[in-house]
Amino acid sequence: MDKNMQRMRSQDVNPCIEESDGSQKCLDANNYDKTMCSAYFLRYKNCRKYWHNIMLNRRRDGVKPDMPTAEERQEILAAIGGKPY
Repeated sequence: MDKNMQRMRSQDVNPCIEESDGSQKCLDANNYDKTMCSAYFLRYKNCRKYWHNIMLNRRRDGVKPDMPTAEERQEILAAIGGKPY
């Protein structure tokens, strides 16, 4: 696995690994018929949008790192009662 791929598989860098994997598994199971996986794609898109907004807010507020660590994300999700996407 090349360095870029390893980086994208890191929980600290990519908060939407679970949603990405779900989309890929759906495509594999449905012979790459994208129409069968639209719910998975929407969930991934909403996940990316949610964490992107969190990252922008943290950057604007001067919080480092811009993207919360995997541990911090778990605390954020627990505080709001689960995934909002």
